[in-house]
Amino acid sequence: MKNTDLKVWLAASASSVMLATMLSAGTAYAQDSSDDTVTQDEIITIGTRRTQRSAADTPAPVDVISGIEFTRNAADDVQDLLRTSVPSFNINTQPISDAASIVRPANLRGLSPDQTLVLINGKRRHRGSVISFLGGGISDGAQGADISAIPSIALKQVEVLRDGASSQYGSDAIAGVLNFVLKDSAEGGSFEAKYGTTYDGDGDTYRFSGNIGLPLGDQGFVNVSAEYGDTNGTVRSVNRNDVTELVGLGLVTNDYSRINTYTDSVPQYWGQPDVEDDLKLFYNSALELSDNAEIYSFGSYASRTVTGGFFYRTPYANSFGGARGGVYAGPTINGNPSVLVGDLDGLGVGGACPAGIEMVNQLPDPTVLAQVQADPNCFSFIETIPNGFTPRFGGDNTDYSFAVGLRGDVSIGDGLAYDLSMTHGRNKTEFFINNTINASLGPNTPRDFRPGGQQQTETVLNADFAYLLPTGMASDLSIAFGAEYRKEEFELFQGDPASFALGPLADQGFSSSSNGFGGFANASVASQDSYGVYTELEADVTDRLTVQGAIRYEDYSAFGDTFNYKLAGLFKVTDSFRIRGSHSTGFHAPTAGQANITNVTTQNVGGVLIDQGTLPLSSAAGQLAATFIENRDGTRPALATEDATIFTLGAAFDLGPTSWTVDSYQIDVDDRIALGANIDFLQVLESLNTSATAFTSVNDGLTQLSAANVINRSEFIGLDDLSQFRFFANSFDTRTRGIDVVGRMPFAFLNGNSELTLAANYNETEVTRRAAAGQIQRIDDGRVASLEDLLPNWKGFAQWTHTQGRLRTLVRANYFGQWDDTGNGVNDISSEILVDAEVGYNVTKAVELVVGASNIFDNYPDENPGQGGTGQLYPEAAPTGFSGGQYYGKIRITF
Repeated sequence: MKNTDLKVWLAASASSVMLATMLSAGTAYAQDSSDDTVTQDEIITIGTRRTQRSAADTPAPVDVISGIEFTRNAADDVQDLLRTSVPSFNINTQPISDAASIVRPANLRGLSPDQTLVLINGKRRHRGSVISFLGGGISDGAQGADISAIPSIALKQVEVLRDGASSQYGSDAIAGVLNFVLKDSAEGGSFEAKYGTTYDGDGDTYRFSGNIGLPLGDQGFVNVSAEYGDTNGTVRSVNRNDVTELVGLGLVTNDYSRINTYTDSVPQYWGQPDVEDDLKLFYNSALELSDNAEIYSFGSYASRTVTGGFFYRTPYANSFGGARGGVYAGPTINGNPSVLVGDLDGLGVGGACPAGIEMVNQLPDPTVLAQVQADPNCFSFIETIPNGFTPRFGGDNTDYSFAVGLRGDVSIGDGLAYDLSMTHGRNKTEFFINNTINASLGPNTPRDFRPGGQQQTETVLNADFAYLLPTGMASDLSIAFGAEYRKEEFELFQGDPASFALGPLADQGFSSSSNGFGGFANASVASQDSYGVYTELEADVTDRLTVQGAIRYEDYSAFGDTFNYKLAGLFKVTDSFRIRGSHSTGFHAPTAGQANITNVTTQNVGGVLIDQGTLPLSSAAGQLAATFIENRDGTRPALATEDATIFTLGAAFDLGPTSWTVDSYQIDVDDRIALGANIDFLQVLESLNTSATAFTSVNDGLTQLSAANVINRSEFIGLDDLSQFRFFANSFDTRTRGIDVVGRMPFAFLNGNSELTLAANYNETEVTRRAAAGQIQRIDDGRVASLEDLLPNWKGFAQWTHTQGRLRTLVRANYFGQWDDTGNGVNDISSEILVDAEVGYNVTKAVELVVGASNIFDNYPDENPGQGGTGQLYPEAAPTGFSGGQYYGKIRITF
């Protein structure tokens, strides 16, 4: 499909619709008088601003997932629940992914998390504070909303608009829109308790949740939901080859509890992170002020602590080709690697220390080692941390939101409906990294650090209006119009001083900052705002034809303006067959965080740990690099909006007792925002070097350039061990094509009611353009491979539900197609089918007992063939996850 042009794609789509037309035509008349005709009468609030609109009658496809469906699953996180309910939605386990472990990035239709708009009760949800620097290639650099802060028990339904909608809702609505509709009952409630664990006996999960509806006077309600729980981590690791060698030589103990603080089975762990004290609170309320006015409000608070793994740091560094981490490796001695030795009173002061402990026959030179141990002025980390260490990284995340509004109508003609609202939200992450070091502080280094944090704050003001104008058509013309103001702010919090300190051993080659995740040296605040206006028209031109059009103009303080439009239509061929399609444009504006973030992280590159950074173009290092690159190719990077063009074509029809929707789509996104190519920091510094001697390291280069007054050393704090860095830029174009198929069939079975549901998605993305070699915006081949191949092209599920008396059952088979991890040298990873099952029994009308299992056959993805080099038993990006089977039990009480 990658080489198929638009004409062929449209022809194939039209052929599918024509085939469906012929199949439907043979059954339409027989169904006209049948009571078994399947109808889709779910009332929706997205994709159209006409009131009381059903999902079956919209020009764009909208899936409606009831809140009760979310309770029938082993998972608790709303993102994991969506993974088994929406075939084009993907979410992965994030074991060693820095901040992406705390707010996991999700993908709709294979696009980035921030290319999907998230709404709560139709109002824009604020973004999370985390920018996913390690997002598996697909989500690298994305800053999306934190969906996991929503408790599933609070949901009345979830509406998934599978179409572009930037002209209706603004930035981000390229892949689609997720609208989470909160419960609005004024009475009754439910309580649920759940416990689950994996077949391997780890990953224990418990969850308590409740919901209650209360009246607010005679004409209002308050609906409150709460959830609290913990999820223990899992370990799916093997020993790395270098660890096996070190243990065999007696240089490292096989009592791995001395290396990390989490497990004694392996020195480094890949698996599900720990999620502790996971608290979620939501409320939804409204109160009628008169027959024509209602005030409403909803809001939330959530907090959790997430802790995951990092790479193991070996104590003998490059001696066995293992991970370096910029901590221990000393100069080459007699052609052999060595372990770095520090002179505590400073170079040239007092007695001299060896530059390093030479490794002879893979063992440290015993004579030099004894000399270092005997001299209190000489120091090596193999004295204090002889077995190495594995950092434990995580963050405390808090999230809150608040919305208030006034809606109603005024007597102008047939009535002008209005909705005036304000929403405010904030997401904050405070990082911690334990069991690590700031090597430049030598023996005085702390082992635990607080590297700082990030915070995203957004405020949105909306004024929305709708009016029905009689025109003589089959329906009144719905005229909607409105305006929006949005302000966002991204804040970096300074870390504790030791997390970014340039210690006394820094000029001797010891790395500064907390190893693995350096602290933020400076606090900063960046903000931007935007203004938008829109109008939307929709009408039933005839009894069979519905037409919709929308336009939107938006102006950003930092990135200029954009104009977007949408044209869509629905044609009822028969009462049971409908054709629909749309053409729209869309956009995604860079966030204030993407434009201003500073981040340094440690990556495994070719078996060696190196520090890579993301810096603002406006930073001192950024300006040096921009000048360096400009001198080479005459260009400078830029950061502007992404622009999209979206086509959809589909059909909804009934075949006998079954109901089907088939929708194809093409999404072209130009100038996608991405982290560009890594720039060699030492090479940039060397371009400023006027001395005859080359710099031996970044630290050496910064020191010498500062002494020569070429740079201000204080502007580069925390960057002295940085090997590579990069910027956000508009780097490449993509084309995404796919087809969604959803079918449902209710039927009677064994004196009960059953329903079969089939849902499938085919999705393929092609990178159609990227910056030329040598340009700062260029993405590498590994990133291209991830964008095109890391997610399976085919994904879907088949589900059977049955209710009979007090008993209900569910069986679901989830299919994940073949995929490639080309960036890590692994292709043709096998497809998988994971089967879930659940049985519920009503002991009384109010009490239900539930038992179930997820992945009941305990399937795992193909093992990672490079596991000896990484310690990673299964591919990290596996769409199925890699925790294996899980079983669980619940008790649910309704009142």
